[in-house]
This record gives sequence, structure tokens and C-alpha cells, in this order.
Amino acid sequence: MSFRTVAIVLAAALVAGCAGSSKVMLGQAHAPIDPAQVQIYRTPPAGSQEIAQLESKSAVGFGTQGQTDAAVARLKREAAALGANGVVLLGVGSSGSPVGMSVGAGSYGRHSGGGLSVGIPTTQKQAAGVAIYVPPGTPVDPSLVVPDARPKNP
Repeated sequence: MSFRTVAIVLAAALVAGCAGSSKVMLGQAHAPIDPAQVQIYRTPPAGSQEIAQLESKSAVGFGTQGQTDAAVARLKREAAALGANGVVLLGVGSSGSPVGMSVGAGSYGRHSGGGLSVGIPTTQKQAAGVAIYVPPGTPVDPSLVVPDARPKNP
């Protein structure tokens, strides 16, 4: 296998494992806001308006809390770009690669060679939610808000 082929295969693998997000519009977007102002909810407050269904992925890693936080932060950024001041978190999960190992050897005339390949298990965290707009002055039951995801005051 040539160096160029190996480089192309590695580049494709890296691109496939990158962080990303997707959205499906459900309603009208508003003017963008600061992601720090986006609240994460368990269930939507009464009177909220759905804007979009969102999905996000973290970068590939080893299944850390940081990856989960990154996937949720990406949801907040995507929601803020649509003017949503809340996200109803539908779930967080992970996908991973299995451990793999292969050994090979061969010979041709006086030439022989061998190889060993070991796959390292990696994980990518995924989060899904619905971007919502909660009109100002709407009473919100504090039990609906995910505690660690409250917006931070500057």
C-alpha cells in the first residue's frame, strides 16, 4: 500500500470521527443569542415553542465526561444560533468501535513480511434535544431545569 493511499485512508477515518451536529426545523427561528443563556430542561415548560430537533456528536475519544459535556455544549450552541433559549434534552448516548486485532504474513521468493494491527477502542458521545423558545416572563418550575446545565451569569 502506498504512502498516499495510507494518508487518504487515515484522512477519511479522521473526518468520519469528527464532532458534528444536525438539525430539523420544527418552527420559526429567532435572533441568535449567547449560548450561555440557553437552559437545559428535562421537559418543556408550559408555553414554550419548539424551534428545531437537534443532534450533536463529540469528537472521538475514550468515553469521558468531557465528551458528554462537549456534545451538550454543542446542542446549546446550535440552539443559541437559532435564537432558542432552551433545549429539552432527549438523551445522551455513545457509539464506539470494537477492539480488533489481526496478524498477517506472506512470502514471495526470498522476500517475506509480516504485520500486526491492533485496534484501540474509541467512543463518540451523542446528544439529542429539542431547541425551544421560552417567552420572557413565562413561569418555569425549577424542577424542569437540569441543575448542572443552568446558564452562568457573567
